Amino acid sequence: MQRITEKFLRAQVSTLNRVTGKTDEIYHYDAAGRVAGGNPGTFCLSGAYGGWALHRMSSGGGTGVCDVFNSGHMPARELSNRISAYMRGMEEVTT
Repeated sequence: MQRITEKFLRAQVSTLNRVTGKTDEIYHYDAAGRVAGGNPGTFCLSGAYGGWALHRMSSGGGTGVCDVFNSGHMPARELSNRISAYMRGMEEVTT
């Protein structure tokens, strides 16, 4: 069984952003290089408490996020399986 690493999760999130037409850049910056806000709709990985969660930027003017699966941080394998299922579901809806 393949070990699910942070690198693998980040690749899944990057693929998810690509198929939804979003950037991997979580924040956008002003001319001085300061964070000007989040990129709405962009998916990002959150690590805490020894686990992982998939977040999505929820506003352009701030740094708010929502937990996509509304389940908090979980083991890497479980999150990977949920991301895979999420992408398969998106494929079903678009075909």
